[in-house]
Amino acid sequence: MSRKINTTIIAAMAFLLFTLSSLASALERTPFTEETLAKLQSENQVVLVDVYATWCSTCAKQQKLLQQYRDKYPDNVFHVLEIDFDKNRDLVEKYNAPRQSTLVLFKGNKQFWYSVAEQDYNVIERELNKAFEFKAKS
Repeated sequence: MSRKINTTIIAAMAFLLFTLSSLASALERTPFTEETLAKLQSENQVVLVDVYATWCSTCAKQQKLLQQYRDKYPDNVFHVLEIDFDKNRDLVEKYNAPRQSTLVLFKGNKQFWYSVAEQDYNVIERELNKAFEFKAKS
């Protein structure tokens, strides 16, 4: 009986570790604020400003593609700052977003990419990798 309990405990621990590792790599989204963007830029972080709408099917597909990238490159940590297209019209205008599904990619203060409705994983992967590979001249 002791052996059966040990096997059950080991299986439960393995499942827990798998679940925690999956959660750790999940795509985290943070509501956009100027303060958050400025802090991340001052730390030379890769930041994706995502102008989205909850009802937008293109936005949902983009989220799946971003998660696919995160799963493929778990060491490439990037921050998604979301702007709700319907609720934050001032920010939508500031980032010249003609519609939901607009993505604006930064590393530090450098803007790398601006896209509307991109749904090609290879393009998203290429642009994120460019930001991660960029080294500012000193």
